[in-house]
Amino acid sequence: MQQQNMNMPNMNNMQSQQNMNLQNQPMRMQEPPGVVSTKDALYLTDMMSWNLLSAKKAHFFAGQCQDPEIKAAAEKVCQMHQQHYQQILGHLGQHANQQQPLNNMQ
Repeated sequence: MQQQNMNMPNMNNMQSQQNMNLQNQPMRMQEPPGVVSTKDALYLTDMMSWNLLSAKKAHFFAGQCQDPEIKAAAEKVCQMHQQHYQQILGHLGQHANQQQPLNNMQ
């Protein structure tokens, strides 16, 4: 009988582990912060570069393809990366429009 008890997980121990996991998770923001950190700006720049490069490569690959199905799929990939690039750019534009330059504050 004691062997069975040792093999069964302790319910209190499991609950405390679940509580610790919840405490270690970062809280989700309801709204983005008013300031973009340097690290965030570098990451956004990288994301835009990755999408631009991927769009260019997909477009080049589509131009090299003979099979119409593969060519269409490559152009679809190109369009997807262009859309992602434009979405990121749009988010950055919205953020920039919300910021007020310091010299206009009086």
